[in-house]
Amino acid sequence: MTQSVRTTTGTSEKPLSEAYDTALLDLDGVVYAGGEAIDHAVDSLTAAREGGMHLAYVTNNALRPPEAVAAHLTELGVPAHPADVITSAQAVARLIAEELPDGAKVLLIGGEGLRIALEERGLVPVESADDEPLAVAQGYGGPDLPWSRFAEAGYAVARGVPWYASNTDLTIPSGRGIAPGNGAAVEVVRIATGGAEPRVAGKPRPPMHRETILRTGARRPLVVGDRLDTDIEGAHEGGVDSLLVLTGVAGVEELLRAVPEHRPTYIGQDLRDLLTAQPEVRAEGGRFSCGGWTATASSGALTIEGGGERADGVRALCAAAWTAAGKHAYEGRTDAAREALAR
Repeated sequence: MTQSVRTTTGTSEKPLSEAYDTALLDLDGVVYAGGEAIDHAVDSLTAAREGGMHLAYVTNNALRPPEAVAAHLTELGVPAHPADVITSAQAVARLIAEELPDGAKVLLIGGEGLRIALEERGLVPVESADDEPLAVAQGYGGPDLPWSRFAEAGYAVARGVPWYASNTDLTIPSGRGIAPGNGAAVEVVRIATGGAEPRVAGKPRPPMHRETILRTGARRPLVVGDRLDTDIEGAHEGGVDSLLVLTGVAGVEELLRAVPEHRPTYIGQDLRDLLTAQPEVRAEGGRFSCGGWTATASSGALTIEGGGERADGVRALCAAAWTAAGKHAYEGRTDAAREALAR
């Protein structure tokens, strides 16, 4: 089924935590950064859960097993069970297990989370390309993963062993800024093998969405994320609504220039927007208004005037940019609008 092109953010008269039964929450850049809770995350998630919303934590980070992630969330003040956590390690392990015999050897290039996920599917992780693996599984292994692991992956893939990646996020948020993610490590193996391509399970690919729905049983899910190319595109591919929070990777500039599959249903400053209704963006004569802001896209540039909540200004600007761009990315100037919004 062909999806219509989104040119403005959605409207919800109810708080999102009441309009949807399950929040499919990304972790890095949404709930925490560098291991520390993001401002307002704990209180907002507590209120959403107490109001009856099911919280599921869906992460492309394959490093830690669900038990460790749930324990970390509980320490931060957001009680969670391992069953509430869905990782790209689980998604890629299911994908491999469906295509290999039980007990097959798999070359592990990653951390403990990926190892446990493979073993849960009846697969046997091995350390060397010389162990005759039937597949290579690559996931984020943390900043200290030895360079020799990438060499082992390269040796196996070059011999024709099928290659699977948990995800291809080029970057990952940390407490000190943006760090290289598993996608950067995948590029190392791709270059070493002369351009081989892995099968990818994580967001925005369908295997991750399937894993999430199978494990949560969500009937009306809302994807909550900070990245356009994984969280929002994954929601688009799965045909579900999404909330982008501006606490992680994606910023206003990237949002204004988003292609249709990267345009979220809703925009929020942080997780407090999970607890609020979403205002309508009103269009009249090429002017787009939300809250106290009015934005226009004319003469190849975005402009905005007024004042009020920053998120309302971003919503108005997105409507102006996305309407002007249609099926493409907005290519006009945005500097004046961003400066006005910052002031």
